[in-house]
Amino acid sequence: MKKEKIFTGLIIALVLLILPADASENILDIYGNANEDDCINMQDVTYTELVILEYKDPTSFADAKYDKKIDILDVTQIELVILGKEKELTFIDSADRTVTLDLPIESSVICFPHVLETIRSLNVPMDSISGIARNWPEYDPGFFPEVGDIPDVGDRWTPDVEVILSIQPDVVFFTSLSAYVDTTQTLEALESAGITVLCFNLNSLESYSEEVEKLGYVFNKRDEAGEFNDWRENILNLIQERVENIPLDDRPKVYFEAASEDGSYNIYGKYAYIAMTGGTDIFSDQPGHYFTIDPEAIADRDPEIIVKVEGDAGGYDISAADTSGLEETRMEIMNRDILQHVSAVEDDNVHVITVHLLSFFGDSGCRNFIQIAYQAKWFHPELFEDLDPKAIHQEYLTRFQGLDIDLNENGVFVYK
Repeated sequence: MKKEKIFTGLIIALVLLILPADASENILDIYGNANEDDCINMQDVTYTELVILEYKDPTSFADAKYDKKIDILDVTQIELVILGKEKELTFIDSADRTVTLDLPIESSVICFPHVLETIRSLNVPMDSISGIARNWPEYDPGFFPEVGDIPDVGDRWTPDVEVILSIQPDVVFFTSLSAYVDTTQTLEALESAGITVLCFNLNSLESYSEEVEKLGYVFNKRDEAGEFNDWRENILNLIQERVENIPLDDRPKVYFEAASEDGSYNIYGKYAYIAMTGGTDIFSDQPGHYFTIDPEAIADRDPEIIVKVEGDAGGYDISAADTSGLEETRMEIMNRDILQHVSAVEDDNVHVITVHLLSFFGDSGCRNFIQIAYQAKWFHPELFEDLDPKAIHQEYLTRFQGLDIDLNENGVFVYK
């Protein structure tokens, strides 16, 4: 008996050595991630067993069954998650809601295009989508050709609950953002009718990879999620590694102007990612985003580069040779009286980018990493001589979105 106790103690000691001492900064907030790192694996099984034996302190996510206790059922649940054979999964969504989802998902309703774009990257079958909110604004037909064949459930912020209930989907994918419309009533109506609702953002650069990872678990597409995240993050990491070594004096002063219908000078703010791409935002002292700037202030701060967002022209369904819309936008900038003595205009350093590649537009989806690639190239062409944003865009369309679009023939998104 004494030898058995010593042997058990040695095993536990060895197990404790292989477990991480501290939780990862990137915690995958899925119940079953017992050791609170960035994935669910056999270390979580071991950790939970040690919690049961009182050799480790319990964690919230060790309660894999989400039943307020940690026991052998949690160990079994974690093992099922690892194998991709779990029948339910509990996690915290992007609206900070704890949701338990029945699996597998065979039918879903999608209220925002960012979800559709992301699950295409994960190779989720499109025939599992039973409804889609197409209104305000409508989906970009050049990028989402399948949308026309999917039943419409109304407006993306306030979908038709009765239509959704008639579809009876396994899950409704909604947004985590409620700045524009109060979505409480919609959520309550769906959930009170027994419909599971998951809220995701999916267009924020900071949280996107984590959300992709969660969707990999939701759809049992973890390998696909890992492959896509690795590809995307390699691009962003390459840019970050080079930019962080650029001295402040070598960073060009940049004015990034948002799209506007009334001709006002609206800055895009933090979502312009100017510092991230090696520039200095001439309005970095202004908090927030999307507000009007005095034109005189632009001239006084003398930007060396101007980036203008085009909200109407461009897109996937026009000829690659038809840059007339973006040319007109650029010419309008170049001809503004107030900007005639600004360095960017004098040096012919004005760029136009369409909303298709930016955050927080109906057409933009999840492509802001392509915007970042273009800006890095514009701001530091010699440093990023080997970076090809168009090739990155093409690979994304072909490899991850499964679209038969040749950017040499179709699509206009940037112009210099």
